[in-house]
Amino acid sequence: MKAIIYGANGQDGYYLGKLLSAGSIDLINVSRSGDFLHTDISDWNEVSELIRTHKPDYVFHLAALSTTQHFAWQENHHTISTGVLYLLEAVHRYSPGTRVFLSGSGLQFRNDGKPIKETDPFEATSIYAVSRIHTVYIARYYRKLGINVYIGYFFNHDSPLRSDKHVSRKITEAVKRIAAGQAEKIRIGDASVKKEWGYAGDTVKAIWALVRQDLIFEATIGTGLAYSIEDWIKTCFEYVNLDPSGSVEQEEGFKSEYRILVSDPATIFSLGWRPEVSFKQLAQMMMDCV
Repeated sequence: MKAIIYGANGQDGYYLGKLLSAGSIDLINVSRSGDFLHTDISDWNEVSELIRTHKPDYVFHLAALSTTQHFAWQENHHTISTGVLYLLEAVHRYSPGTRVFLSGSGLQFRNDGKPIKETDPFEATSIYAVSRIHTVYIARYYRKLGINVYIGYFFNHDSPLRSDKHVSRKITEAVKRIAAGQAEKIRIGDASVKKEWGYAGDTVKAIWALVRQDLIFEATIGTGLAYSIEDWIKTCFEYVNLDPSGSVEQEEGFKSEYRILVSDPATIFSLGWRPEVSFKQLAQMMMDCV
């Protein structure tokens, strides 16, 4: 079997590539950076040629800029909205038997503080959410044309591959420096915000479970468990036997997008998938990484 991974240089692309390679699936790894095939998912000619030539069994669209900020409006539109449209049209024309996975986000749903499931209403709270919502309706249209296209709505998931612009890695790296004797304050906007802290290696197993069946085509992918940023800070400091008191400062003027963001993963659980790495284990994993 053969699979194409768009966004192979990202966290999810890396772990998905490892999972599929272990299953003896031939991979075509696509990314605009790193030692991969460089092609543009918002270029119709490049996308259609890749699908027409390889006729893969699976295509995974994981490419996106990891931000909801408005400055990325054009990037989000090209990579997410246009990319999905071109990809599904190419599959429809040249490889209709291909199974396609599209990454979605918990951030594209209306968030009333309750666990979010795939059937909940969308809400355009950011330009990023607009692009994600757009792709869902594209996918549903092509599904009516007979294409097996799946959407996994991701909630926060991390790994040692996160950059320090993500709060999880920002905290672990700071705690390591403090444990080594460096005088430092960790500046956090609002440590009371709660979200999921899943492991990316688990998340890609959920993707794989989703695309290998024919009954469910959209599912929220998450742990269903929410922890605060303060919980993460305490867990990381406990791992190095230190007290976080006096090491954390609140960043003034910060406004969070939400108070809590958590999934209702009942649908993906019904396929037999469960997260394996706990909140504490993830913190330890990221504290141990170099």
